[in-house]
Amino acid sequence: MIKVEAIVREERMEDVKDALRAIDVRGITVSQVMGCGTQLGYTHRVRGSKVAMNMLPKAKFEIVVSNEDWAEKTVDAIVHAAYTGEPGDGKVFWYPIDHAVRIRTGEKDIEAITPAPLPVVEEE
Repeated sequence: MIKVEAIVREERMEDVKDALRAIDVRGITVSQVMGCGTQLGYTHRVRGSKVAMNMLPKAKFEIVVSNEDWAEKTVDAIVHAAYTGEPGDGKVFWYPIDHAVRIRTGEKDIEAITPAPLPVVEEE
C-alpha cells in the first residue's frame, strides 16, 4: 500500500478531484492548509503598511492506493490537473504504508482500502 499526499493551489482543488474521479480513485481526504514554498508568499497593503503574506492557502490531498501502478496513475493525474507552470503549483509525496484497518468491518491492509462492491439490486 502507498500513501500519496499532494499539496496544490487551492483554486486547482476541483480540477484535481475531477482528475482523480476520472481514473476511479476513491477514498480521498482533502484538507485546507496554509503554507509556502519557493514563491515565499506575496506583499499586501494593510491600512497603508506593507505586510508579508508568506503563508498561502493550499489544498492537501491524502490518498492510499493498493500498489505502485495505482500510485503512478494517481500522481500523474494530480500533476496534470494541478499544473499551471507558475511557482506555487505544489508538491506530491508518496511513501509506503505498512498497515490499515477499516474500523466498521475490521478488514485489514489491502482489504481495508479496497472499495466494497455495491449491493446488487434485483429488478422485479
